[in-house]
Amino acid sequence: MASHSTGDGGIPKRGVEKDGLKRVMSLGGAYGTRNYTVKDLRDCKGKRVLVETLPFSPEEAMAAEEAGIDTMKVRFDPNQPELAASIRKAAPNTFMAFSVPLVAAASEVEAVRLGYDAMAIGADAIMCQWSPKFVAAAADAGIPIQGHAGLVPRKSTWTGGLRAVGKTLDEALWIYNEIKALEEAGAYAVEVEVIPEQLLIEISQRTSLLTSSIGGGRGGDLQFLFAEDILGNNSPPYPRHSKQYRNIFKMKQEMQAERVAGFKEFIEDVQTGSFPEQKHIIQAPEGLIDKFLSEI
Repeated sequence: MASHSTGDGGIPKRGVEKDGLKRVMSLGGAYGTRNYTVKDLRDCKGKRVLVETLPFSPEEAMAAEEAGIDTMKVRFDPNQPELAASIRKAAPNTFMAFSVPLVAAASEVEAVRLGYDAMAIGADAIMCQWSPKFVAAAADAGIPIQGHAGLVPRKSTWTGGLRAVGKTLDEALWIYNEIKALEEAGAYAVEVEVIPEQLLIEISQRTSLLTSSIGGGRGGDLQFLFAEDILGNNSPPYPRHSKQYRNIFKMKQEMQAERVAGFKEFIEDVQTGSFPEQKHIIQAPEGLIDKFLSEI
């Protein structure tokens, strides 16, 4: 098959790698380059642990890509897709699964439509909290799907609230069966949240799905943390499973204090006549004001 060039500034022709990136076409029909395809990710299972994050802004996504994050999740709001699109643009070479709202699809047809809408603006996969029935419909439509098991926050009423899951035999078996059902439905990966590490180790060895661990210890094929936790964007308390590598919250407090101080100094200068100074004002040319007054 002949290669096709899109004339896009030196990006290699289809199927040719450049700087370790794969030439791809998205489900939406756009050419691009990615660090991983779904096949690449699946080939990594059992060989090395990948790192994953969820950025909340284009700046965070750009920094994550520059740092070398393997994969990202991105929240996708079908009513306001601009943020997800801007994050996609900020990190164009990183594999991204767009996280779709649970309540945005109420049928298999709507699940497929929602998945297609996300893929059309650059998603490489869909992250969802759907039932296996919805997952199967979307997967059958060609959409790579990452499911969710363990503590699923929006369904936490069924597991006793926002707490660790899988510490009893019944819960451990339920998590395993949920993951196997997603596997049977055609998902390629599953986010597993807040379960015992030893349990995830055993489950990961017994499923073909890539397991993304958030609060599941070292048992996953990917280690996942939100960017806001990694960067320390918020004040304590922090989730037990998270680690703060920076303290941007403190920096934001310091910046806010600087803003307040700047406004106070401006107010004081105006009230005391210190602002504006001569260097801040425009002098009228000689004679202009006399001529102006004579005219009015």
